[in-house]
Amino acid sequence: MLMHSLDTVKTRQQGDPHIPPRYTSLGSSYYTIFRQEGIRRGLYAGWLPALLGSFPGTVLFFGTYEYSKRHMLDYGVQPHVAYLLSGFLGDFAASIVYVPSEVLKTRLQLQGRYNNPYFASGYNYKGTADAVRTIVRREGFSALFHGYKATLYRDMPFSALQFMFYEQAQSWAHKWVGSRDIGWQLELLTGAAAGGLAGSITCPLDVVKTRLQTQVVPDPTASPIGSGSATTQVSAKDGTTKTSGTTESSTQKLQKRLISTSSPSTHTPRPGAVTLDTSSVFTGLRMIYQTEGIAGWFRGVGPRAVWTSIQSGCMLFLYQAILRQLEAHLPGEQERSEVA
Repeated sequence: MLMHSLDTVKTRQQGDPHIPPRYTSLGSSYYTIFRQEGIRRGLYAGWLPALLGSFPGTVLFFGTYEYSKRHMLDYGVQPHVAYLLSGFLGDFAASIVYVPSEVLKTRLQLQGRYNNPYFASGYNYKGTADAVRTIVRREGFSALFHGYKATLYRDMPFSALQFMFYEQAQSWAHKWVGSRDIGWQLELLTGAAAGGLAGSITCPLDVVKTRLQTQVVPDPTASPIGSGSATTQVSAKDGTTKTSGTTESSTQKLQKRLISTSSPSTHTPRPGAVTLDTSSVFTGLRMIYQTEGIAGWFRGVGPRAVWTSIQSGCMLFLYQAILRQLEAHLPGEQERSEVA
């Protein structure tokens, strides 16, 4: 929740349909959203579905991870393989909760305040409950799982690699210190290193996922300048705001895109980036490579590595603290954990 405002800013930057974009640098975006929309309905829009989905999603993830990891190790599965597969299974189990909550959160973040006069996102919900009712009524229940496959393509490899690196780093730290208690400094460092490395490796999947989910595909029935952004530009030249409703309506037609459903992507396509006329992640990766090379796959790798390092360091530090408390109250588990 402390970093929710950063998530909001990234969502606005990625989902901005206006040309030129209204949200560019991180600092100016923070200031603009805060000044125009405030904190609760601006920077912290969508906090309620994020909170409601966070706890059960985390319980499902770590419960599945620990259960599958320990059983695989008991059956003699090689540790690195056990950690990798357990990360896959944990993220898959949690996805049934966090994908719908993230769809709601991201739409509310992109919308901002109700009847927002500063940003035409194509969404206009009175709150979380109204968003659920409106989405199910107009788009069907399956709309709550938009981006499900694309999310798994990115998040499952990330979670698997993160925990494989983390468990190995923990093992090295324990051997180096010579104790089960490696101290809070190494706890944070091992978690941050695992998250940053996994985030860097999966950056190409983050790039293609963001491109697929945030690009606006022109409506073939629209006029040559029938995009929402073009209408906004014409209105600006005319000095009128009469077409703002048309802009929003056009934006709604054009925004038949999936919604980002995980920790915020830190890649924003450069102006003129190739449009991925596909729904396939692998085809998208090939198209980006053909037009932009390896550098296109790793756009935004720096911010993504920083984000995942901070997120993983904090999450895994708390994870270990909770495990130690559970082991203190369940002595039988302590010996089992030492073996694992």
